[in-house]
Amino acid sequence: MNLHDWIDELSDALDVDTEVDEGLVLDLARTASQNVQKTAAPITAYLLGFAAGAADAAPDQVERLAARAQALAESWDKPADAHDPDDVDDDVPDDSVVDHTDDEYED
Repeated sequence: MNLHDWIDELSDALDVDTEVDEGLVLDLARTASQNVQKTAAPITAYLLGFAAGAADAAPDQVERLAARAQALAESWDKPADAHDPDDVDDDVPDDSVVDHTDDEYED
């Protein structure tokens, strides 16, 4: 089963007939997760869907709604002490005693 199958099955189960631009929704969810907080992703996707449904939005209108949400998430100002998911505190092994003179490097 792939994502398209899931969307079709879920749409049937929820009795909705709609087209889903999963790339648009996933990009928006990723941005919300990274710029706001992880749990903002599903809430953002839900609210986009709610707004689109309430407006009986055509695909181009959904794109405009998503663009507004995307812009908000991209400009979101996290608190100074917020966790940075790209900041990894893994231990770096000390290989200062290893002879690297014969190592080959790619440019």
